Amino acid sequence: MYWQPQIAFRDMRRSIALEALVRERIERLNLYHAQIRSCRVVIARVQKRQRQGQLFNVRIDMTAPGGELTVDRDAAEDVHVAIRDAFDAMRRRLEDLGRKVRGDVKTHEVPLQGTVARLFPHDGYGFIDVGGDEYYFHRENVVQSGYDQLHVGDSVSFLPDETGDSPQAHRVSVTDAVRPTQMA
Repeated sequence: MYWQPQIAFRDMRRSIALEALVRERIERLNLYHAQIRSCRVVIARVQKRQRQGQLFNVRIDMTAPGGELTVDRDAAEDVHVAIRDAFDAMRRRLEDLGRKVRGDVKTHEVPLQGTVARLFPHDGYGFIDVGGDEYYFHRENVVQSGYDQLHVGDSVSFLPDETGDSPQAHRVSVTDAVRPTQMA
């Protein structure tokens, strides 16, 4: 760390023990974002209320590549809890900033397309064919129009789950309203 953190106390005495705790927490934050450029921490005693003990506020202002972050945590009765909560919140913000800087994006599963191959209406399950592979689904996994509206040959989309013994389909939904005509 090439910079020195600024630690200030407001409406309370300076504490070497609290300064050491804050410096330790700042060092831990470097694990989540190694290029922190500056950090200012203000620990303040909030006005004492008649029916409560003393309340503490911790404010952290931090600069890192990609942004400036601020956390302001109020009203903890224990100064150690206030410091912990503020630094936990800053850690989450640094993790988010790191993902943003790296360009990480949450990915969602892409639904597969298939055709209802077999239905067992009385038992409440069926199978979807996807290029020769079959996926089991239960009536509880059908959304929108519902299981009772499905017919063999309907085009459906679904999310695959291949973690069990056999492939299964979840969030099954009909993709078209046109059903194949029955041969006479």
